[in-house]
Amino acid sequence: MAKRTIARRNTPVPPEVSAQTASDILENKLAQLKSLLWCCYGDADWLWEAGVQCRDNVMWIAFDLVSDAVDLHQECMSKGARI
Repeated sequence: MAKRTIARRNTPVPPEVSAQTASDILENKLAQLKSLLWCCYGDADWLWEAGVQCRDNVMWIAFDLVSDAVDLHQECMSKGARI
């Protein structure tokens, strides 16, 4: 019979070590948006076949990603970060 394995608690990490910068988060959001738009308007017509509700939801996600990206870009620019 196999031994029981009990997971230990995660070791605490200082916030400054694991915290992502606004520039890192912006890069992630833009990569997500690029992937989303490629899926929607890439080589297939699946988005049009999915129906109006699905298209509306996809555009809603894209809008949220763009809004987040704009906010992050402004935060980066106010801190003088290079993008």
